[in-house]
Amino acid sequence: MNAKFFVRRIPLKQLKFVIQGMLVGLLGGLVVSLFRLTLQKLLNLDKAFYTYAHENPYLLILAAIFMILIGCMIGWLIKGEKNIKGSGIPQVKGQIQGDLELNWWPVLWRKFIGGICSIGPGTFLGREGPSIQLGATVGQGINQFTGGDSTNEKILITAGASAGLSAAFNAPVAGLLFGLEEIHHHFSSTLLVTCFSASITANFVSLNIFGMTPVLFLGDIPSFPLNHYLWLVLLAILLAILGLIYQKVLFRLSDWYSHIHFLPSYLYGLIPLLLVIPIGYFVPDLLGGGANVITSLNGAYFTLEFLIFVFILRFIYSMISYGSGLPGGIFLPLLTLGASLGAIYGHSISTFFGVDDSLIRCFIIYGMAGYFTAICKAPLTGIILVSEMVGSLEVLMPIAIVSLVAYIAVDLMGGIPIYEGLLVNLLGEKKGNKKSNKKNHYTTFVYPVDVTNHSLVGKKVKEYSWPNDALLVLIRKGEQEVVPHGDTVIQAGNFLYISADASQESMIRKKLDNQ
Repeated sequence: MNAKFFVRRIPLKQLKFVIQGMLVGLLGGLVVSLFRLTLQKLLNLDKAFYTYAHENPYLLILAAIFMILIGCMIGWLIKGEKNIKGSGIPQVKGQIQGDLELNWWPVLWRKFIGGICSIGPGTFLGREGPSIQLGATVGQGINQFTGGDSTNEKILITAGASAGLSAAFNAPVAGLLFGLEEIHHHFSSTLLVTCFSASITANFVSLNIFGMTPVLFLGDIPSFPLNHYLWLVLLAILLAILGLIYQKVLFRLSDWYSHIHFLPSYLYGLIPLLLVIPIGYFVPDLLGGGANVITSLNGAYFTLEFLIFVFILRFIYSMISYGSGLPGGIFLPLLTLGASLGAIYGHSISTFFGVDDSLIRCFIIYGMAGYFTAICKAPLTGIILVSEMVGSLEVLMPIAIVSLVAYIAVDLMGGIPIYEGLLVNLLGEKKGNKKSNKKNHYTTFVYPVDVTNHSLVGKKVKEYSWPNDALLVLIRKGEQEVVPHGDTVIQAGNFLYISADASQESMIRKKLDNQ
């Protein structure tokens, strides 16, 4: 009998991306963990300082002087690199979509220092946005050092973003989903293995530094009774309405700040930095992005009036903080607002309708996921992120219902993904600049063919009216790569590799989407 030997080809390309993903996760995890650790230490110092200031009020004058110096330093950092402003997630999305080109090293070190100086004093900003941008710059830097092309760069930038979120919250699966659902907006096996490798490696680094306890550990979560599920639908609708209001206010912040004429725009951060002093003096436990606030809502009994006060204060001051352009995120602050709304809702129906008050803890969790989904319109990320942060998968069903209803409701009301809206605002600010962020060179980008794109699906290459200066060079069908010709049929799920001028990438994508 003849023996037949089948030699399986080693998938060297996939292996290369796994190794690159692990490298991005290792270095990105270290950078983000150092960033996170520094902020934790500073927040503890903030609370100790304001406690001591009650005995020595003159220290508040020194605090004001210190805040002015810090604000001027942040202004200098922003003036040198404007792309460190805000959370950094819109900038990362802009890179992936071909709207922006950033120099990774200036963004990395300026964002790291600027984020610490902005969030460290206790402003209501989150670490996750900067962490995502820091991870993305690490991915971009590794691509540069390894000599990767533009397509490889976008994969590693996305992997770095996944690693950043994973290390910031000890949430590897949420980090993966965020990279696919919010940053890249499409799925491929190469992108999956790279992002997953980066996310898991970054989480491993983070766990070794911060331990295994979930970031928002709330203890044992009671099972939510099936006969109370109508309350979840009503909560989701409330979160959708308030989430839409959050979007509307956030999108107008730059316009409102533009009416301030006594300060240059890069020094707007002085306003929240000075305003944080009275907040720290009177309610030091409310300082920071909000993780400590969420855990305290779970472990203590507060009056309904105080819960409403916490929500209003954090809503207004987080808007002031973010609108100033300080390098900091909205991820954790909006989760805190969602938790506050959940606590208000649970407290109210417990008081007026006799619902068991032990379920307030559940509503805090559901509020976080629903509010996040309503604002970011990334339901999968919200569901998994909150589940990983509280350390329980038993909450998946009620969280999924709240997130689904909130998503549908805000969609019907015309809400858009918050980071897409912020990117539009960012690009609008840059439109009048004479100096372009684009380089005049050709690039190859990947366009995923969605099943709903009826102008492409089922068409032969020669039957489609391609945008000017766009050349289809390759079609990827699963693991198969096809060099296209006129009779090649485009199918749903294909990935089109298109060569074009880098400055035209975003416009070509929009034409392919809308044609």
